[in-house]
Amino acid sequence: MWSSKTGRRSKPGWKYRIRRWIFLLLLGVAFLGVLVVLPWRWMAPPTSAFMLAERWQSDGEIDYRWTPFERISPQLAIAVVASEDQKFPVHYGFDLDSIMDALSSRQKRVRGASTISQQVAKNLYLWGGRSYLRKGIEAYLTLLIESLWPKQRILEVYLNVAEFAPGIYGAEAASQRLFGKPANRLTLHESSLLAAVLPNPKRMRVTPPSDYVSSRAQDIRREVRRLGGPPYLTFLQ
Repeated sequence: MWSSKTGRRSKPGWKYRIRRWIFLLLLGVAFLGVLVVLPWRWMAPPTSAFMLAERWQSDGEIDYRWTPFERISPQLAIAVVASEDQKFPVHYGFDLDSIMDALSSRQKRVRGASTISQQVAKNLYLWGGRSYLRKGIEAYLTLLIESLWPKQRILEVYLNVAEFAPGIYGAEAASQRLFGKPANRLTLHESSLLAAVLPNPKRMRVTPPSDYVSSRAQDIRREVRRLGGPPYLTFLQ
């Protein structure tokens, strides 16, 4: 900074230095976020934070088989959207109406408050549990994912990293292990059962399903028909 009194360049004040360091810190955080999110727009994630936690905590076997979106049954894609995030094609990462419903806890809903985009951020990068820190990081990563990935890619990654049974991650592994068929041959009934256990796949079973899972799957199929089936996702890009 230039001083008119002395004619010499003066040292920046402490307020200026603090603002500069805050700016550089935010710039670094933004760069780091892009660095960890952008590659998975084109590359298949080799693992996820939840899979690593599973290996660390239980030392159990992980079955994870990446499968391109076009080789996953559209019935599973629409069943998951109908169950988890019906506004997925049109929102920008957050469903404010569902968040308010969840806070009030007055309405029985098929869907949860957390969007598919938020769940991708959590599953890929974060840990379980509830804390303001985790939710804050999740929100930031969700914004990056929505900005840097097309919608179809977000859904593709979700269908591949979601846990459908203990240690079984992704549509292909779940379809092969639970139904003995590739993911592209899943029916709506089978897809609705897979979507029904997503809130808690370690406690709810696809086969044989409990009465609760069967009822939830029936609700999901009804929602799928109300949305118009797989064509509801035709315009995802």
